[in-house]
Amino acid sequence: MPRLTTLAKLFAADHWIVLDDVQFARRDYQHRARLAALDNPGREQWLTVPTHLPQGRPTLIRNALINDPDWARRRIAGILRQRYGTSPHWPVLAAVMAPVLDAFDTGRTATVAEVSTRVLLDLMGWKGRILTSSRLSARSGRSERLADLAVTTGARSYLCGTGGMAYLDEAPFAAQDITVTLFRPPATGIWPSGRRLSVLWALATFGPQAVVAHLQALASAHTLLVPAA
Repeated sequence: MPRLTTLAKLFAADHWIVLDDVQFARRDYQHRARLAALDNPGREQWLTVPTHLPQGRPTLIRNALINDPDWARRRIAGILRQRYGTSPHWPVLAAVMAPVLDAFDTGRTATVAEVSTRVLLDLMGWKGRILTSSRLSARSGRSERLADLAVTTGARSYLCGTGGMAYLDEAPFAAQDITVTLFRPPATGIWPSGRRLSVLWALATFGPQAVVAHLQALASAHTLLVPAA
């Protein structure tokens, strides 16, 4: 259940490549999201999919398993209802979350994470294409891998958040005539909380149509992007 800024970056792109063949990171957002109370966005809590790593720390994202999927599904459904059930937009959110809860039956954390993002992109009306890195050929270096994956889409620009810019080497992209574009959402309006909170809070507070309008405005601000062939 991605952060608002993460969903906005995907919404502005033509392709989303799910990076499933790298090491799982417990301190990242791969199995958890920050929720906030409807009436007080400063009152936050973590929503976490309890995850087991069969190979220990080296476990790849795609191999991470959900601890007790049935219990996890019931718990997360209850927390979401408790947090956002009083929202006038809850019926829409509940319908969107149904496939996410069904994904717990797979027993895989990565599937839940991917489905939760895909259904929200569908709700926003995104028309892009989703690919999976483990099915594509790429070098092992951090930046080289991302550049090679971008090449497979025919991309001419790679959207990179402020966190990624801290480590990204632009040389492999330049070698493929791909521009690295900094994606920086505004610091006002709904965006400051969107840097840490799941988009669910914004959807429950303002409604899908309002959130779509914000995403469309931000995507149009990146007009230097050229749609992938």
